[in-house]
Formats: sequence, structure tokens, C-alpha cells
Amino acid sequence: MGRDRVRRRVLRGCYDVVRPARGQAMTLDRFSPGQNLSPIERALIVEQAIMVLEGFYVNLPIKRAIYAVDPLRRLTLFQQRLSSAFDSDQLFHREMTQIFNSLNDQHATYRLPAPFRDWSAWLPFAVECCWDGDQLTYLVTKVAKGWFSGIAFCEGVEVVSWNGVPIARAVECAGAQSPLGAGNPASRHALGLQSLTARPFVVLPPPDEEWVMVGYRVPRSRTLHEIRVPWIVSRGGVPSHAAGFQKIRKFLFASKKKNPFEAKKVKTKYGTFGYLRIYNFEADETVAGKFVRKITSEIKTLPENGLIIDIRENPGGRIHAAELLLQVISPDYPEHEIEPERLYFINTPLTLKLCKILKKDPALGPLGGFPWIESIQRGLETGATYSASFPFTDADLCNVKNGRRYPGPVVVVTDALTRSAAEILAAGFQDHGGKILGVDETTAGAGGQIRLHSQLTSYFGVVAGSPFKHLPKGAEFSLPIRRCQRVGRQAGSEIEDFGVRRDYSHLMTRKDLLGDNQDLIDRAAGLLVSGDLAVQSA
Repeated sequence: MGRDRVRRRVLRGCYDVVRPARGQAMTLDRFSPGQNLSPIERALIVEQAIMVLEGFYVNLPIKRAIYAVDPLRRLTLFQQRLSSAFDSDQLFHREMTQIFNSLNDQHATYRLPAPFRDWSAWLPFAVECCWDGDQLTYLVTKVAKGWFSGIAFCEGVEVVSWNGVPIARAVECAGAQSPLGAGNPASRHALGLQSLTARPFVVLPPPDEEWVMVGYRVPRSRTLHEIRVPWIVSRGGVPSHAAGFQKIRKFLFASKKKNPFEAKKVKTKYGTFGYLRIYNFEADETVAGKFVRKITSEIKTLPENGLIIDIRENPGGRIHAAELLLQVISPDYPEHEIEPERLYFINTPLTLKLCKILKKDPALGPLGGFPWIESIQRGLETGATYSASFPFTDADLCNVKNGRRYPGPVVVVTDALTRSAAEILAAGFQDHGGKILGVDETTAGAGGQIRLHSQLTSYFGVVAGSPFKHLPKGAEFSLPIRRCQRVGRQAGSEIEDFGVRRDYSHLMTRKDLLGDNQDLIDRAAGLLVSGDLAVQSA
């Protein structure tokens, strides 16, 4: 398929709202990023990776224990072999992503430099899974506009094989090999399913195959069909893997601009209820309160007999924005005040220095880094691994007098792609009397506070002899510098790896995937009228 033909098909398949983001499109065999990094630049990236993992990576001891990995040793060996065994960009980037993947941590990533970070590979359809009786089934749920005209491959067909491999096994392999990492089986499955059809190069290497052979059958038929679909590469830089998947999906399937949240009334077999879908918590920390006020004003327009809050596939964002919402929806409030989740550091000289640099900076909490300083100093003397834990969100802002509270029962809906700040909302809701309806057993297990290498470089820029050096050509690391510790009913429990476990389950159906989640919404509505969910105190 020639470049011009691909480009015409991409443009024809794009909605007007995403046309400015279409970029240049080509088949994978025509994509040639060329050599980019010099040997000195590769050595610098590895050196900085060792420094930040050793000095700031809060999950390192636990990841070593759970997964029996030693990324620092592996990076040191990598450092010694750079000039002999990893003398090309392709080999270098693959080894770096594999080392970070071994951590099984969605927040700890190596983000590739230009030109890779500016490109993504994708297939012009999406695959999701549901249950057909007791059988897990994989369906094509979205198809790029105008791409498969005149053939049977369309929304609703069942995918049965992928490059000759049974689809369930193909998803399992993709999840196990994904450089995104995942700390629990539900999350690995969800990420594997995503990466079957979308590969943002910022964190994922280009596919090995130039096309995929998809075996499928149409509804109400046993006849097997097969179609060869080439990988398409297009330009469009993204800051992270979660943003990459969302941008690819928007590019291919969006017909209108999507706001961070959507509020509406939904009709169910149990009556009409409120429904709030929150797609992300990407609000600037200085306006997190404004973000929550907008959500609250939308909630006011909804019925007061029950509210469904759907945070599936929410990649997170600002912890403040998530935790400020708890006072509006939590059943225990105001009889019991909202207690924000608590965060703690690993005890190292660099985390101590960071807390001192940001001693009064709200980037670390309502009192800056000050509360953690004494604890880290003491830990460095005693050999304790972790500091004491303190809230990141100001408790006073989470307990506003005479604030708006939703009067009826509330249920929060999650899946294995509910991550980061969205997981903290789910955990806080559960810790304050709320119940979780999960389409997967747990959330993603990626609960922590991340910082980029570039952010840490900026913080340490005021310090003489800073260990940070700017990474070449936009390369980047992200890593969690603080772990989240739950409060209330599950005080001390971890979110990382284990996620937030559901209280009630729902198995997604064909009708959910192809019919606007109607069975899921009915299941949530049934919980709202069951009397099993606590209602907020008067």
C-alpha cells in the first residue's frame, strides 16, 4: 500500500474534529527514523537512569521482592556493553524499555527521544472483550470511517485469531511483553488488548510484523474469514502511554471533541438516575478546586435518587482534583471527615535533598516537603526503608463546611485501566464507606505520585553540584517518587500492584460493547435501588 494511498485513506477516515492531528501517514515498512543518538548520548541516558532509580524510585525495594528483578544491576551491565552489543538506536531503545518493563510499574517508564516520540503505529480498528455466557469473547467494537467498505469486517465481528494464534493467547502474550508494565493480571490483560492495535512509540517499540492476519467471524455465522491489515504509522507526539492510546483512539474514531467529564440522565429498568463519566483528572493543581466545582454543578442537574460515577479507562491526572470530589460523593461524610490518602518517600540522600529544596513548595503537599524531612533524616540513621506518611491534599479543602453533598446513593464503576489519581478516588471512596462496581477484579495497581526526570532536573537546578543532566533529544523518564497508603477501613493497604478491589462485579456483555453500556448501567442502577449502598448522612 503506497504512501499516497495510505494518506488518502487516513484523511477520508478522519472526522473533521481530528483532521488537524492527522499528520503524515505511511505503512510500517516505509517508516525509517534513522540513527539519532550518539554513543555519548546513550551513555548519558543510562547514567541518569541509574541515578534516578537508585535515588528516587520509591517502589524499587518492593518490585525487587515481588518480581525478583534487579534493574540497577541490569543497567550497570548495559552500561558496560553499550559500545559492543547495543550500538544502534533500535537495540538501545529496546533494551531500555525492557529494563523498565521488568519493574511491572505503569508509572516507571523510559520515554523515547525524537524522532520516535513523535510517531505512533496503529491498526484502523479497536478490539474489546466481553462475556458470551461463560465464554470470554473478543469483538471489533470500532472501525475507522471508510476503511473496510464493501467487506464483512465491521463493528460486531468476533476476532478468533491473531497472526494464527488464538486471540486469548495473543492478548496474554502482548500483556506479558508490553513495555508498559502492569502489576496485576487484570491490568496486564487490559494493556495487552490495547497494544494489539495501538503502539505510541514514546514508550512502545515499533511492531516486529509489518501487518497482522486477523481471523474473524461475523455474527450468527460459524464461517471463518481472514483479513490482512497493515500497520500504519503517523505523526503525533504524546507525553505518555495513556495519552498515546487516547490520542490514537481520538484520531481514528472521535466525531466530536471530548470534555474531561460528561454528566447525563440515564434510563434503566429500575428508573432514571444520574450518570457521570469522568475521562481524566487532568486539571492544573492551581485550579483543581475549579475542576471539582464544575463537576459538582453538573451533579446538581442530575436526579437525586442515585448516581453512577464511571471512571473506567481514566488514566488519572491531579490527585487534588480526585480527592476534593470525595466530600461530594462519600457516604460517610460529614459524619466522618474526609481523610486524604497518605504518601511516603523512600529514604535516600536525594529524597531528603528534594524535600529540603521544596520545603515550602505546595508541589509536595499543603506544607511543602517539610513534614517528611525529619522522618527521612531519622530513616537514614536507622536504616529504615521508608519515611513516615503524610497527606498530599489539604484536609481542610476536602472538608468544606456547607459544601454540596449528593443526597442519594452513589456507586463508582472501575476497570483494569482505572489508574493513578482515578484509583486514588476509587480507594478514597471505598475508604469512606463507598462501594465499587468493577468490570475487572481490580483497578490497574498504579497508585502513586510520579515525577519526570525533567521536573526533578528543574527542582535541583538551584543546587550546586546537581546530579541531574538534561537528557538528549527529548528523552525522558517518569517514575513514582512517593507511594500511596490507604486510610479508613483499609488503613495502611497499598494501591501499587494490588489495585482497588471491587465490591460488586459485572461481566461486560456484547450489548455493553456495542450498545452504550446498557447492561452495565442497569447493573449499577440495580445496586442503587437495592439498599446495599449507604446513603450520605443528613
